[in-house]
Amino acid sequence: MSFRDNLLHLRASHNMTQEQLAVLLGVSRQSVTKWESERSYPEMDKLLKLCQTFGCTLDELVQGDLTDRAPEPSAAPATSAPPADVFGYDEFMRRFANRIANGVMTIVLGVAAMLVVFGTAEPGMASFAVLPENIAAALGMLCLLVALVIGLALIIPAGMSHAQFVREHPFIEDFYTTEQKARARSAFRYECIGGIAVILVGVCALMALGDTPYEESVGIPALLVCVAVGARFIVHGGLTLGRTNLAKYNRCVGEILDAHEIEGANIPAERKAELLQQSKTDKRIAAVCGVIMLLATIVALLLLFVPYAMGVEDYSQGPITLFWLPWPIGGLLCGIAAVIIKEFGRPEA
Repeated sequence: MSFRDNLLHLRASHNMTQEQLAVLLGVSRQSVTKWESERSYPEMDKLLKLCQTFGCTLDELVQGDLTDRAPEPSAAPATSAPPADVFGYDEFMRRFANRIANGVMTIVLGVAAMLVVFGTAEPGMASFAVLPENIAAALGMLCLLVALVIGLALIIPAGMSHAQFVREHPFIEDFYTTEQKARARSAFRYECIGGIAVILVGVCALMALGDTPYEESVGIPALLVCVAVGARFIVHGGLTLGRTNLAKYNRCVGEILDAHEIEGANIPAERKAELLQQSKTDKRIAAVCGVIMLLATIVALLLLFVPYAMGVEDYSQGPITLFWLPWPIGGLLCGIAAVIIKEFGRPEA
């Protein structure tokens, strides 16, 4: 009998998840997965800890046959260990929230900086050095592009890291306590209220500068700065609160993992069946929405170019003015199709 068979039997007979065993041994769930798939072997101190946990000798665990052995009462309390953050989920999600929120804020600040630079080309702005219009336009666009690069450099790698984390840890047992979740809700309330308050300050600044020479060059950028800071608070608060909803995290795994990845993932059997069904549904939705948006694009191009081919030169009237309409209609139809497919795609109880 192999070590793998003994470990699988002992863990199952003690009603112990891989996460619980990992917590007891001070390792990651991935390590337990590798042991049970014979891709690696535990170190000696871990083997001794396993023997202590399951009440067996080292020879019995490594070379013996424990598959007929019932769990000993002395080992049962080990399964009552509270869930813990074995994989560093909380720290990872906090970093993810910071990067996404900072990326959003940076992009909006870039728009504000662009408008400020554009304002320096206005001759009525006595408080700024007046720049030639072309120089101001170039510098303004440079500010926007730099902000976009920085913002996307924060958002895109964060999204990729999140997807990779989900692939490596497709199922995480809820380790947050009621108190921790209550603190997260309280922090979200403060950040949400603070964000809204900052945005209102920007609105007041714009109203105060209304109908003055400074409205466009100072008032609107001030509003955008407040929107950027307020959005940062709101996005960060929402993401940090969302991190405590591990049930939602486990449900959303199917949006990232492919069917073969779900099959090979270490996920409870019931949840795995749900994710596979969800993956099939998502593929149907993607196919239907792809067809809808392709047809919408064809209709839009016909509305745009057919009048031109027929010699129409007035683009201010007629069907050409509605060339943009098929895309929002297509998006609406995609939403309706998704609801219908999800509703009728549910397996009957």
